[in-house]
Amino acid sequence: MSRGDMAKPLLGHGSTEGDPGVTPTSGRTIGVLGSGDFARSLAIRLVCSGFKVVVGSRNPKRKASLFPAAAEVTFQAEAVKKTDVIFVAVFREHYSTLCDLADVLAGKILVDVSNNTEINHHKESNAEYLASLFPACTVVKGFNVVSAWTLQSGARDGNKQVLICSNNQEAKRTVAEIAQVMGFTPVDMGCMSSACEIENIPLRLLPAWKIPIFLALGLFLCFFTYNLIRQVIHPFIREQKNKLYKIPIEVVNTTLPCVSYVMLSLVYLPGVLAACSQLYYGTKYRRFPDWLDQWLQHRKQIGLLSFFCAALHAVYSLCLPMRRSHRYLLIETAVKQAVEKKMNIWVEEEVWRMEIYISVGIIALGLLSLLAITSLPSIANSLNWREFSFIQSSLGFIALVVSTLHTLTYGWSRAFDENQYKFYLPPTYTLTLLVPCTVIIAKVIFSLPCIRHRLLRIRRGWEKGRYVKFVLPSATGEYSSGETSSNV
Repeated sequence: MSRGDMAKPLLGHGSTEGDPGVTPTSGRTIGVLGSGDFARSLAIRLVCSGFKVVVGSRNPKRKASLFPAAAEVTFQAEAVKKTDVIFVAVFREHYSTLCDLADVLAGKILVDVSNNTEINHHKESNAEYLASLFPACTVVKGFNVVSAWTLQSGARDGNKQVLICSNNQEAKRTVAEIAQVMGFTPVDMGCMSSACEIENIPLRLLPAWKIPIFLALGLFLCFFTYNLIRQVIHPFIREQKNKLYKIPIEVVNTTLPCVSYVMLSLVYLPGVLAACSQLYYGTKYRRFPDWLDQWLQHRKQIGLLSFFCAALHAVYSLCLPMRRSHRYLLIETAVKQAVEKKMNIWVEEEVWRMEIYISVGIIALGLLSLLAITSLPSIANSLNWREFSFIQSSLGFIALVVSTLHTLTYGWSRAFDENQYKFYLPPTYTLTLLVPCTVIIAKVIFSLPCIRHRLLRIRRGWEKGRYVKFVLPSATGEYSSGETSSNV
């Protein structure tokens, strides 16, 4: 990796000029204890940010070639003597090997960058454990949420935050200055008691996605089972036909749009429920139930999963004619028509239905793609609030309406055909219409002037039943106080 790439700051500026609370620290000497991957990446980033770096290693001659030429690689005791700020880039179980340096480390700032392999693996955090081993030192927890790849990739990586905590404000300020010069954004997380939570952050696997993913998997299993009964089990029991070949492609492809369509409606359903709550109680200051609050916070993830299922549905649909079973059925149909001497099999209604169905589906997928793209932080940050709200709210609702038209053109008149009710079960698409149509009808009702005006007043602070004090002049010229309801 070239020095030019590494020298590019992550935030677009490599100094803290203009910030009265932070003084530039570039040029000072920083120590690094350790010679692993993170220590090497940290040393490279520090050197390219203008710092003098001294690396302490138990085998400096063997490890020197792994570090940049500008970094000095020496024994740990020598490295500690040359700096007051030291990054401890060793594992927790190796902290005891540094106890021989306790006297030399006294009074210095130790930056603990370690992580655990499991959440809450120890009763105390690594930083607190390090502080107990070296009571004469000031320990700061930081840089553990930044990966070695982030340190090396520089401006090409999107992770810029460095979470910092310590019981010493001056030590936190010093480490924050170093982080800013390196191009990162320091975030003060408070005192050392926050270290345990900071160390757990890199170990959490998509914490905001758990509920949406389980929701999507639950919907997929329900619709998949329902379609399996209708498309595979029913013909096997009633007609003794083996339709198991439909499971990998056709049954899955019938399930994916159902999941996508329902998930998209679930993005806008909590907003409808929130509006109903505000209209019922006549205030915006009443707290929503916890389940509704959580639902509102997961709308972004639910929407992205809806787009993912829609994209898979599009790919599966394009692959349908490539199946060998489709070719066999097509040839079989052609032979039957030739035997029956049917020369014209053109059905105008079916042609128009499929043309409209595919066209509307492409438009719906395009709108979902736009919603997904604008959900990315890099794109969302370039939009003002009105633009973002228009795309996510207005165009999102249009996408739901277009998806509904796509579903209706797929079903057409099948809902009234008794042959479509396998085991007396209605076609799958009729089930998927329940929630989206409820959302659309509710949105239409909320757009009525009388309801829209009342809802707008509530969201601007008006409250039902609130009394406002007023003062009126009496007949004698004196003023008397009274009160009236804000409903008037």
